[in-house]
Amino acid sequence: LEGLAAADSLRAIRFAHVAVLVLDATVGIEKQDLSIAGTVVEEGRGLVIAINKWDLVRERKPVLAQIGERLETSFGQVRGIRMVPVSALTGQGLDRLLPAVVEAYDVWNARVPTGPLNRWLAEVTQRHAPPMVQGRRIKLRYITQAKTRPPTFVLFASQADELPDSYRRYLITSLRDAFGLAGVPIRLITRQGRNPYAR
Repeated sequence: LEGLAAADSLRAIRFAHVAVLVLDATVGIEKQDLSIAGTVVEEGRGLVIAINKWDLVRERKPVLAQIGERLETSFGQVRGIRMVPVSALTGQGLDRLLPAVVEAYDVWNARVPTGPLNRWLAEVTQRHAPPMVQGRRIKLRYITQAKTRPPTFVLFASQADELPDSYRRYLITSLRDAFGLAGVPIRLITRQGRNPYAR
């Protein structure tokens, strides 16, 4: 039965635009919840967390903080996941659930113009320059958004394959903050910039 339920969840995630993961507020976030959320992120879908049984929670701030911290730790690359406390029994908070889903959907479909993207790139590289590789600094030349659903960006660079994961994470975090892309996966693809002097 559990295997069938997991298979059905996977199928639903693959066909979804935004997935709503329902947690039990009295239990918190469990390993299986993190596994499902991880699948949502890997599939590139928007994610909203509905925290059910909120009417049974006495100390509300610590519960929200604990779930938020666990999500941040597990999914640092998808910061700002929307969390909506609800109660299926009393109906509390349900009016906020659909707006959170629509908001996640809008961000998932967001398109950032190339001009602002390249101005952003100049600022972030000036603030924190790319690392050196074999005595030569990696040059980030140009960035553009290739597609939405989720927001996917192509970055043209010299020595593109050598760009460290830590610097890639820095760029994604900065992209998210600069353009309001909270709570959805961001794809950053690096491509080798063409050398105009090479034959």
